[in-house]
Amino acid sequence: MRSDHRRLTAALLLTSALLGSAARADDCTTLLATGAGTAADTSCVERAYRGPRAQWPAPTVDAGVQWQELAPRPALTPQPAALAALGEQLFHDRRLSRKQDVSCASCHAPHLGFSDGRRFALGHEGSAGKRNSPGLWGVAFVPQLMWDGRADSLESQALLPMVNPAEMAMDLPQLLQRLNTETDYPRRFATAFKGHGQTLDVTLARLASALASFQRTLEAPRTRWDDFIEGRDPTALTGQELRGLHLFRTKARCMNCHSGPQLTQHGFHQIGISFLGRANQDLGRQAVTGRVEDAGAMRTPSLRGVSRTAPYMHQGVVPLLRGVLDLYNAGLPQPRGREPPIPPPSPLIKPLRLTVEEVRAVEAFLRTL
Repeated sequence: MRSDHRRLTAALLLTSALLGSAARADDCTTLLATGAGTAADTSCVERAYRGPRAQWPAPTVDAGVQWQELAPRPALTPQPAALAALGEQLFHDRRLSRKQDVSCASCHAPHLGFSDGRRFALGHEGSAGKRNSPGLWGVAFVPQLMWDGRADSLESQALLPMVNPAEMAMDLPQLLQRLNTETDYPRRFATAFKGHGQTLDVTLARLASALASFQRTLEAPRTRWDDFIEGRDPTALTGQELRGLHLFRTKARCMNCHSGPQLTQHGFHQIGISFLGRANQDLGRQAVTGRVEDAGAMRTPSLRGVSRTAPYMHQGVVPLLRGVLDLYNAGLPQPRGREPPIPPPSPLIKPLRLTVEEVRAVEAFLRTL
């Protein structure tokens, strides 16, 4: 009798445990589907995200949006060492500017993610541009460069700052004359391009090729995020950072624009900060395509190294990463009195209603990048 009682008790306990486990699994499914942004949800998030990516919860992505799952970044294409080294020297050489006072590195400093920490870039004779200097980490993977996408290759982009009157303000024939007669670049170009003889003329094509080769080597330093996403260390992120990752993929709606290995789909969006219809308006992509629907649209940047590239947005209007999150959380509210035909912001922009704790979790995740 006692033996039967013990077996019955054991069976009841096992059944209760199984039912409890199933209930907890159901609870986790509900929590994960609704955001799971609080500290109380840590165990559910950790169970979901410390396993294979194929088993992660489905992201929140709007209909019609092309997206990719977050993934390890691809390997850079190896560059000829001598050519990349030549490009690096040119990148830091102020002789490429009219007054020999600014270089590419003046606006793209390595320690700032190859941005410059200013709202607007400062160029020729201290003149300020109209846009923030974008970071260059991972620029090899960007198909359309500049904020408005007007350059379709690093080679075509390389010469644009040199001739811009607000940047390097250089006359290109004068630049070639300077580099060919006043520097040792002909010798360096002969080495990099394996030219015959001891010197090789500096040409615009060779100049652009060298600069592009160097920029194709620029990659954000490895972080704990790389260890995590590559599967090297499933414990590399803290509970708060994992909650931020989950919110990034779901309730915060970030995957609509920032997905894939580079955390961007390289799309162009008008998010309501191009001052359309006002004194400081920036037509953005429309100036390239001529399409009305592209008014104010700017390229979505990669989030690799995002904590080093403040201030943010194409006009550098937000000084802190937390400020960017607060703006998106509020739905990037627009000033009153805007009338058609000024196009509204992208329909992807919506109030998020994240709690303070959830915003902190998303910021913690972004800082792992």
